[in-house]
Amino acid sequence: MTRFDAATPDERQKLFAEGVVAHRERASPFVTFEAHVDARADEETPDSDAEGDEQEPEEAPPWIQFGDGTLNLDCTDDELDALKSLLGEFPAFKIDELTRPEEAEGVNVRVSALADPNRVAQCVERVFRKVYDRPEGYRAWVAAV
Repeated sequence: MTRFDAATPDERQKLFAEGVVAHRERASPFVTFEAHVDARADEETPDSDAEGDEQEPEEAPPWIQFGDGTLNLDCTDDELDALKSLLGEFPAFKIDELTRPEEAEGVNVRVSALADPNRVAQCVERVFRKVYDRPEGYRAWVAAV
């Protein structure tokens, strides 16, 4: 891979597909995608705090891992409902396992994704947009291959 981030829908899907291909070619355990919101893309986010007060720290960015034909992600119960609805559009993808750790809020979801890299990329993009509610201009990163 020669690039590791993208900020438009088409470029993100291409990035995700390239990440899946690189993961398979390198026989790595997984590839991890992270989504960040660019403050310029989110019109409701102020550029700075005019009074100099400390701003609350941002929560960790959502991430999705792909490895061995499986998507792995963490989500809240509301996000899980959105994921279940979204997967109706992707018949080759199905939830295989839900894990609710006692020491953490939310649920870890494992989704079988036995599909070509382009279809996996489409699903990853839709999960970031519809499940994690990222705006159209969010920046995505390949965090690990």
